[in-house]
Amino acid sequence: MNKRKSLLQGLPAALLVLSAAISIYAQNAGGKHNSRPQQVTPAPTANIAGNTDAVKYSYEFTQPKFYVKHIVIEHDANGRGTVTFERLNEDVPVTEPLELSPTAWSRISAAWQGLQFLDSNEDYQSNKQFPHLGTMKIGMERGDRKRVAEFNWTNNRDAETIVNEYRKAADQAILVFDIGIARENQPLNAPKLMETMESLLKRDGLSDPRQLLKLLQDLSTDEHVPLIARNHALRLIKQIEKK
Repeated sequence: MNKRKSLLQGLPAALLVLSAAISIYAQNAGGKHNSRPQQVTPAPTANIAGNTDAVKYSYEFTQPKFYVKHIVIEHDANGRGTVTFERLNEDVPVTEPLELSPTAWSRISAAWQGLQFLDSNEDYQSNKQFPHLGTMKIGMERGDRKRVAEFNWTNNRDAETIVNEYRKAADQAILVFDIGIARENQPLNAPKLMETMESLLKRDGLSDPRQLLKLLQDLSTDEHVPLIARNHALRLIKQIEKK
């Protein structure tokens, strides 16, 4: 009887010890978790197709008589891809990486959403024909669904926005490529390229000028290019920062 009484008296103390042990284990487990946090997979960028991993977008421009006679842009739902362009009298196309800024991609994706492209069979070609201005194709692919629309002029505001924005992205990428070539091999071309950039900037012909700030800062201190180009780069930096 005394032995059972002793066991019963010791039971609360044992429970307290067990509770403390559980608490200490939980705290230690929490400490280990905090010291090595698990990676959190970011949410995919929203897009009109609802599946960012599967959607692909494309733009193509063709006019054999233009100086830049052929342009192809392909990118994913995050605005990352490539731009390929071909110039008159040049047989080898150039392919460069492309990354649309969030600002530019928001404008383009809104226009794609407005078209409801894969669910539509609308013909974007206007009654008027302007083939001398070039032929444009826009396309989207998701899984086994794919559509390409072709036109040389359109009255559809969203389709017009898409081709205009992609052309700006191409012009900006080509300009960056040309500046890189000038810095490496043809520094005397740099002043002319700065004039081209300012012209595009004034007529809103660049996809996102702020993407060029780092390049302009590097150019402004590059002693391989003429001083006039370096000074022009500094002026362009101020113009972009004011906008």
